Amino acid sequence: MLPTVSKTHSSPSTSRPDSMFPQYLRRIVKWQQMDIEYTFWQMLHLCTAPKVVYQHTKYHKQTKNQWARDDPAFVVICSLLLAVATVAYCAAFLTNAYLREEAPNSHVVEQRVEWLYAFDVHCNSFFPMFVMLYVIHYFLSPLLVAHGFIPELLSNLLLMVAASYYHYLNFLGYDVLPFLERTTFFLYPIGVIIVLSPILILSGFNPSRYFMNIYFSQRV
Repeated sequence: MLPTVSKTHSSPSTSRPDSMFPQYLRRIVKWQQMDIEYTFWQMLHLCTAPKVVYQHTKYHKQTKNQWARDDPAFVVICSLLLAVATVAYCAAFLTNAYLREEAPNSHVVEQRVEWLYAFDVHCNSFFPMFVMLYVIHYFLSPLLVAHGFIPELLSNLLLMVAASYYHYLNFLGYDVLPFLERTTFFLYPIGVIIVLSPILILSGFNPSRYFMNIYFSQRV
């Protein structure tokens, strides 16, 4: 006899409500629940061996019974990289499109921001930030990665000063060009940093401990 199958029986994947999306959104604001290391591994292999990534997608289906990611880390990191790329493009091209002063007459030679000069400004601005976030941070790291309010405060202040100084040097680099106007635009991110820093401090976020956990794959 052929086995009979009940028509009223349905698989768990079709009978349970789709509760993954609300959980996905909740995890976006919870960095501790994101697998950052695995996300960077995926990004690397998407450029070098994409078949490996989709082989792991099959494993994900077998273990968690779904094809889609349940970890929003990939989306979050892509958004951050996109934001960084946007800032870089704005620094290189926005100055010519919106900040360049129109020539008063046709006899004046038109001047534009050179691409290599924009790159020089970025490198000049990056170096002090490198000193603060890599050299000074290295010597202060035993204190900055500790638990407590003081390490969180110092870690956020160091990050705030480094990022603000980067944008301030950007402003100086473009303000020196006589054919640009409204260069105070490059100071606007400092205001955003000043507003966000108290929020991060009060929320208990320690950037030093967080990024050290990512870089060295261990809890500190």
